[in-house]
Amino acid sequence: MRFQYLVCLLLAGLAYGQAAQPATPPAAAPPAAGAKAEPSASAATDKAPEVKVGPDDTVITLKGFCADATQQGDACKTVISRAQFEKLAESLQPGMSPAVRRQLATAYSRMLRMSTAAEKRGLDKAPKFEEKMNFARMQVLSGELSSALQEDSRNVTDGDIDDYYKKNEPSYEQATFARIFVPRTKQIVNPVIRPKAGTKAGAKASTTARTNQPPTEAQKKASEEAMTKLAAGLRARAAKGEDADTLQKEAYAAAGLPGNAPSTKMEKVRRTTLPANHQVVMDLKPGDVSEVISDPNSGHYIYKLVSKETLSVDTVKPEIRSTISSQRYRDSMQGFQGNVDLNDAYFGPTRNPAMPPLPRGAKPPAQQAEDPD
Repeated sequence: MRFQYLVCLLLAGLAYGQAAQPATPPAAAPPAAGAKAEPSASAATDKAPEVKVGPDDTVITLKGFCADATQQGDACKTVISRAQFEKLAESLQPGMSPAVRRQLATAYSRMLRMSTAAEKRGLDKAPKFEEKMNFARMQVLSGELSSALQEDSRNVTDGDIDDYYKKNEPSYEQATFARIFVPRTKQIVNPVIRPKAGTKAGAKASTTARTNQPPTEAQKKASEEAMTKLAAGLRARAAKGEDADTLQKEAYAAAGLPGNAPSTKMEKVRRTTLPANHQVVMDLKPGDVSEVISDPNSGHYIYKLVSKETLSVDTVKPEIRSTISSQRYRDSMQGFQGNVDLNDAYFGPTRNPAMPPLPRGAKPPAQQAEDPD
């Protein structure tokens, strides 16, 4: 998306290439007497030799397109050197990959021909052209400012990192837990009701239709209460030192879940990687067991802290540098966003993203109230 946007804003001031033949690479000098001969092509590896292209060598040739209208045939062409093309490519996207460079070269060649034809028609003199150029200029300048602010935000010193680390040291604690998960409800399978001997065919169909019906609300409530009680019991047993994996297997068996229960081991856990209502477990001491943490959408969680350490500032320095840089950039952009009043009578009311657009010709509700006709 960034590439497509920038290609549409190619600098109009880039000069046409000079109509000159590509420079011919110098012939390789013969080996000196006694020097070891290079291996022949047949003995070369499958890797293609690197092609050397000098700054003044031609990389794009537009045949049949030239600034001098008197030139005809093969003489009419425009060439772009590597230096000219890379000046453009680096201004649009530094470090552009070869594949994107090829796309840019194709787009640039087409746009160079089309923009020249547009000038001959006088389209650059139309009123809307100037408005579009002004808007394009604002887009380019906004992009340049954004890049400059990003560059400024990267100037993070070691002192900045040390200060941030001290203020947020709890965020750099890393722990190993044994976590037991107790599902919120059991798997409820209503028993198959088989018709009694001698039941008529119609009655049989009616009876079997009641087979495997979804659980009732009473069954769901009883199931949830049973699992909540189970979680409390497992938490008490974990606090007494019983093995977490054994308790986890009991929880899955009680819930009627098939297959093997998951491992309880959780390593390299950071406070920020836990759900907000689970982060309190980072304050446990080794060997402590948390209270049951219940989630209405999934189930119950029990944590036992196995070990905990605080990562050194050197270990997390790249992470802190990135965090500070991102925050500074967001802060610097804050002043350019919001604080704008739009005339709803002209633009229409702000729509919720989920709200479908009004049908063509329909009036907003507020306008309908003011204009019942």
